[in-house]
Amino acid sequence: MTALVVGAGPAGLMAAEQLLQAGFDVTVCDAMPSPGRKFLLAGIGGLNLTHSEATSDFLARYEDAADWLRPQLDVFGAEALRAWAAGLGVETFVGSSGRVFPAGMKAAPLLRRWLQRLRGQGMQLLTRHRWQGDLARDGSDWLLGFATPDGTTSLQARVVVLALGGGSWARLGSDGAWLPWLADRGVSVTSLRAANCGFEADWSEVLTRRAGEPLKNVSLSLPWLAGTRERRGECILTRDGLEGGLIYAHARAIRERIEACGRAVITLDLLPDRSLATLGAALDKAAAGKAGLTRSRLWQRAGLDGVKSALLEEVWRQPDTSSWLQAQGLAGMPVLRQQAALCKMLPVTLSATRPLDEAISTAGGISRAALDSGLMLNALPGVFCAGEMLDWEAPTGGYLLTACFASGRRAGEGAVQWLQHGGVA
Repeated sequence: MTALVVGAGPAGLMAAEQLLQAGFDVTVCDAMPSPGRKFLLAGIGGLNLTHSEATSDFLARYEDAADWLRPQLDVFGAEALRAWAAGLGVETFVGSSGRVFPAGMKAAPLLRRWLQRLRGQGMQLLTRHRWQGDLARDGSDWLLGFATPDGTTSLQARVVVLALGGGSWARLGSDGAWLPWLADRGVSVTSLRAANCGFEADWSEVLTRRAGEPLKNVSLSLPWLAGTRERRGECILTRDGLEGGLIYAHARAIRERIEACGRAVITLDLLPDRSLATLGAALDKAAAGKAGLTRSRLWQRAGLDGVKSALLEEVWRQPDTSSWLQAQGLAGMPVLRQQAALCKMLPVTLSATRPLDEAISTAGGISRAALDSGLMLNALPGVFCAGEMLDWEAPTGGYLLTACFASGRRAGEGAVQWLQHGGVA
């Protein structure tokens, strides 16, 4: 065969599309019983395909990888992705947060139409074919070994595109097993780490009983990063710590702080719509209204719901809090005043990321220096890589998917150019 694509997620299928459109025969292999398993899972609650924000802001989401991804996103960014979906008969709309969704909200109709078009262009799809890391030269071709339900088999191709995903959600095919295999062949890689993930905190048994409850309308700040703005949103209290959109938005910075210092102390404002002065007045009014109210009842009357009140009490009881109060000049204040200040600047200590396999995505992977501009491995000419295998990360909000599509397209274009020039970059 001419081209072999390993991995049938968005990056792999987009690479296959470029090769098919250029007239080459393409076989796509996937370890799972059907293609796009993680893509379909991402669409269960509403497929966030991309984001509508300005290009400069969009690119900034990729931080230090922005200049690497810029050429790919200039060709196939948010608007191009929406136009591509429309070409499949799937219209998209912009939600209130600026996120872009397909009209039906689900991934399945888009994937079904895409596969139908690719098959119509001649794509051969082999499922339950798990690459075993075998990668050898056979003349001008590459020879790869696969495990199948019927035993092992080998496939040969002039050009190979690897789109095997990162290291999260192994049950859907992305297990990161490829990283040491490529490293052994001289490819520069960095270890896979959890991104868009939850973090662990040492909760008491009392607080763990509230696991699953949302902390709505809170602001989060990172005290160790001067100049970063507070971000408002929602997160979820878990048995082990915190997760959810507000946490994911800061996941990289929190993870790097833990890696450097062994822990990260984030600050939550539990009532961002109230100033400390108005909050104190509300507590005074509640206390004056009826004598003998417990602190939790006073807080409820002041506007703090049950799970927020429980989190406040949790931090209040921690040994480090007295030092925090002293540092803030609050040690001699009445308890309610101290707690009001704590409510507006609640320090929460996070000690570790949740396990890699629980993460929405992963950081790390194939280093930028290991690839040419067409995403071909310098150490393995004729082998291209795309998607989450590459060492970049992005927050949720459509940025991750957009870069997977864009890098898949670029790898496919690079493979086409390689074939058209007779195996010369």
